[in-house]
Amino acid sequence: MSLKDKTVVITGAAGAMGMALVRAMLEDGARVGLVDVDALRLDSVVRFLRGTTAGVPCDVSDPAAVRQAHAQVEAQLGPVDVLINNAGVLSNNKAEATDDGEWRRVMAVNVDGAFYWSRAVLPGMKKRGWGRIVNVASLAAKTGGLTAGTSYAASKGALASLTFSLAREAAPHGVTVNAIAPAYVKTPMVTEQLNEAQQRQILAQIPVGRFCEPEEFAHAVCFLASPLAGFITGEVLDLNGGLQMD
Repeated sequence: MSLKDKTVVITGAAGAMGMALVRAMLEDGARVGLVDVDALRLDSVVRFLRGTTAGVPCDVSDPAAVRQAHAQVEAQLGPVDVLINNAGVLSNNKAEATDDGEWRRVMAVNVDGAFYWSRAVLPGMKKRGWGRIVNVASLAAKTGGLTAGTSYAASKGALASLTFSLAREAAPHGVTVNAIAPAYVKTPMVTEQLNEAQQRQILAQIPVGRFCEPEEFAHAVCFLASPLAGFITGEVLDLNGGLQMD
């Protein structure tokens, strides 16, 4: 599945899932552009990584910031071959508790950010005749959000639809666009929002009896980003331990 000498951009790179992606991509020989809104945290993690990296602070919901960050990554690492749209914000509020600002912020990061970055890298990928985009969606898109809120579930559903649209557009140019839909990856985003009783209740519903490890999530993404996945596009890969089967 080698991505040796490919340039990979990972948004939301300084979080737990993002760092699992970064480590997996570096192990596979890629050059990695780490993009995150938290500049201080980004700087603190980049200095401890082994491999060719560039840390680029960026608010993915700002189109001008995305254009600037894209140019910075390519100046340091070369043309982007793989884009992982991993940046996201969680909301647990249901409809009546969701105010206008929260709705807009969740949509802006989870959907707009993926669109802005995809729009930035697609022309180069199409011109070179090869590229991979992987969007990090969620089981919430299919379930309406078992524990996640209205805006989060809706944003991940929109991200799946964006995946289908981009996949159809990009396929004739050698570029694949897929999404991965994890459920309950073992990260602070999950463990901090659920108390012990809630965690036990959810675990009882997952046939494999545990949460997803960040490394399992990362290696599934690596497969979709690899040359071996060239005949897979417009797919949303479930990663939920059998919590939902379809």
